[in-house]
Amino acid sequence: MARLYSSELAPIEFGKDSRANVDDEVEGENYHDSLHGHTRQDRADMLRMGKVQELKRNYRPLSALAFTVILQGTWEVLMTATYQGLLDGGPAGLIWSFVWTWFGFSTVMLSLAEMASMAPTAGGQYHWVSEFSPPRLQRPLSFFVGWMSTLSWQAGTASGPFLVGTLIQSSAIVMYPDYAPTNWQGTLMVIAVTVLVWALNIWGTRSMPIFQNIMLLIHVFGFLTIIIVFWVLSPRNSAEVTFTKLINGGGWSSIGLTLMVGQLSAIYACICSDSAAHMSEEIKDAGKTVPKAMIGAYLMNGSLGIVFLVSYMFMITDVEAALNDVTGYPHIWVFSQTVSAGGVAALNTIPIVLIFAGTLTYNLSTSRQTWAFARDRGLPFSGWIGTVNKRLETPANAVSVTCIITIVLSLINIGSDVAFNAIISLNVVSLMITYVISIGAVLYRRLKHPELLPTCQWSLGRWGVPVNVAGMLYSFYAFFWCFWPEATPVELSSFNWAVVMFLGTAVLAGVDYAVRGRKQYKGPVVLVNGYKEG
Repeated sequence: MARLYSSELAPIEFGKDSRANVDDEVEGENYHDSLHGHTRQDRADMLRMGKVQELKRNYRPLSALAFTVILQGTWEVLMTATYQGLLDGGPAGLIWSFVWTWFGFSTVMLSLAEMASMAPTAGGQYHWVSEFSPPRLQRPLSFFVGWMSTLSWQAGTASGPFLVGTLIQSSAIVMYPDYAPTNWQGTLMVIAVTVLVWALNIWGTRSMPIFQNIMLLIHVFGFLTIIIVFWVLSPRNSAEVTFTKLINGGGWSSIGLTLMVGQLSAIYACICSDSAAHMSEEIKDAGKTVPKAMIGAYLMNGSLGIVFLVSYMFMITDVEAALNDVTGYPHIWVFSQTVSAGGVAALNTIPIVLIFAGTLTYNLSTSRQTWAFARDRGLPFSGWIGTVNKRLETPANAVSVTCIITIVLSLINIGSDVAFNAIISLNVVSLMITYVISIGAVLYRRLKHPELLPTCQWSLGRWGVPVNVAGMLYSFYAFFWCFWPEATPVELSSFNWAVVMFLGTAVLAGVDYAVRGRKQYKGPVVLVNGYKEG
């Protein structure tokens, strides 16, 4: 017998009679499977959560897996975003930090996967906090997590087009050594990429699953292409140097501290398992498909990631030269030691295409999370942002808001890339705190009132408590280290602005809650079938 929730913590029976009533309501809906592509279980889940099915469920198991794999893009991130790991730890430090980060984050991912099965909604973390946390904390805590999750995903979305633009500029530098890229040129590229993403994610929604499947093939074959080039043509280090030589390029007081600071590169490569959860209302049989997609993507990306990283680290025969490459990307230095300038540009096209695909996918997940929070009146202008375009069956306004935010942030880059980087540094730390709080909420419910947890298609079972404890502790551990700068002594250009952005966001969320949120925001738990106002 399953039970639903009450803010008074009195269990509400949800047995055979209630189940029959729910089934009657499900059967009585005016829409059918052929209209929105959902299953009977999807309808039951949406009814339990008090949500209306507004989006078409285009994604099936393979496309849901492809979506998550492409968005995480672990081996692509390990190629293009490992500067801090190479500086603080070197090749050996980066390899071993990725190993322990991957194992540590697996407990986070498993905890999120179970919650995504319990409550398969685009809201993700803020919904889970609202549903599972102590009654007195449900509203303010879920509001805070909703703001943090929204701004984290928005910051991450802004970083994607910037990465694509700078990778294109790096190819131009290789082909035309006299070319000196400027910030305004980078901003124009960001705007161009963002406009293309906007158009595709509004009018190409129905084709996205096919696109994701194609990108999954490119993800695998691009990996194989670069790995083969590395091992056939590139000069390489010995195994002893690759696996044991640690570098303290950041000037820290000990190698241990250096490794802790440098692990941010590995953390960045393992996050965003919750991306599939934010697409739950567009995935068929989401309660089962979403957790499987999260787990499958994490295993696939982890396997490709460690093989790629070890191969890549073997090829960095001069860490200092790689870090100081004129393009700013160590992998371009490695390519240049192997092939001609034309070959470098050709190889660099692979991460450009895949990171663009990841940017497109990231925008999808971000816009759905933003739309869901607006639907629950968590954001200013919620009535407009939370609207779904009936003809396109997509939250077009949320997509537009996400793209506008990206373009506005890119304009900051014209005046100061330090300021731009400060804003996008919000991505990882804010995401970590949403993991801490949401996993803590389900752990609280599991320990205090396990009878109030909803039944689900994918469950941790008896492993729930230890996995949740490990996931919450690891998330907080990663949260702590994400605030550290990459080197000491700290200068303006190397300062980690995440602490400033995080505190600023927390204050902004607090002010919005005091002025608007406490009157308008009730939290999604009030819509849950069986909820009683405490």
